[in-house]
Amino acid sequence: MEINYQHVSRSEWIDDYVKSRVAKLEHFSRDIVSCRVVIEQTQNPHRTGNPYRALVEVNLPAKGELVAEKSDKVTDPQVQLRPIIRGAFEAMEKQLKKQSAKRDGKVKHHNDEPIPPVATVVRLFEKDGYGFLKSLSGEEFYFHKNAVLHHDFDRLTVGTRVRFEPDEGEEGLHASTVQIIDKPGVGGAADGEDDLDMPAGWEQNTGR
Repeated sequence: MEINYQHVSRSEWIDDYVKSRVAKLEHFSRDIVSCRVVIEQTQNPHRTGNPYRALVEVNLPAKGELVAEKSDKVTDPQVQLRPIIRGAFEAMEKQLKKQSAKRDGKVKHHNDEPIPPVATVVRLFEKDGYGFLKSLSGEEFYFHKNAVLHHDFDRLTVGTRVRFEPDEGEEGLHASTVQIIDKPGVGGAADGEDDLDMPAGWEQNTGR
């Protein structure tokens, strides 16, 4: 287990609370290899108020990395960080339940399961570590570099197609568990994705 603080002072009660939540994760999956938790105050000019954020990353053998996050603006971190951390861990628990159910054969065959939506990277801010996706329906989703699986943020370019888990919070639409499908002009699209249309307006400047 690893706990990282970014622009937040280390706190013994946060350490203890995170450790208790990590221990609880083991009840949902016996396969956890490692767990990384980030507690941060984001320095994002596009989000006023510098919201606090909790990110939980869990690695499972042969299944890669699962990512869950929760963010909010807070006035008293000592009081209000706890529900943010709890929300991130609850999101991770849901993912682990799903993975455990798959392993135990308690869910439908993967062909019957909903497929995560596809989007295209339309803007990247590499130095600040975030960007925006546009779905095929035209909606834009904010994403942080830590939400990109396999540490592939540096591989992203404008026009890269990805799958992602959509979510909506007080700050608007955001994406988690972002996974690269392919890049513009690169073959090897995933499982019948060759005929997917790009969303209108993806050919925008990166904002770098």
